[in-house]
Amino acid sequence: MSSRESILSSIKELNQQEKALPDLPKFDSAQDLVGTFEQSLQNNKGSIISELELTDLVNSGAYPKVYSGSKLIPDLKTFELPEKATDLNDLDLAIIDGQLGVSENAAIWLEDENLGLRAVPFITQHLVIVLEKSKIVGNMHDAYSLIGLHHSGFGVFIAGPSKTADIEQSLVIGAHGAKSLRVVLV
Repeated sequence: MSSRESILSSIKELNQQEKALPDLPKFDSAQDLVGTFEQSLQNNKGSIISELELTDLVNSGAYPKVYSGSKLIPDLKTFELPEKATDLNDLDLAIIDGQLGVSENAAIWLEDENLGLRAVPFITQHLVIVLEKSKIVGNMHDAYSLIGLHHSGFGVFIAGPSKTADIEQSLVIGAHGAKSLRVVLV
């Protein structure tokens, strides 16, 4: 018997009883979920804009290729999503709906069924997420309890534009993803 087989055999012979996971306490959250979310987003180098500011942004002409998968402006598309994510490299602005926001860190939960392509929030130059104020929870524990195990095949929390500080400890925004994140709270 090899040492590997011996070790695996020993593990199988262990007679350990299953232990239930401990109950987690209810963690306190900020009273003003929306205000805390806004402050957290600003700390993450993101910004809050109004619906009017979004309209002005889209009409400014600064973003020639725009994709909107948002219910807020469903008819706005100057860029059709390709079949392959590798063909997305020309997307200037993506506008998508967030499913859930977390007040303590401004993380926004996105699921692939609302993205068009999973790569959209990462490959676009600028990202706008539309989020309902009523969908903001206090902390990650609350968020995960709402997401549960029954979410779609892919989900991601996004909490600001892409950031890195791995070169000479200098913060670089947009190095590995969107250069800006704007959130419209409705």
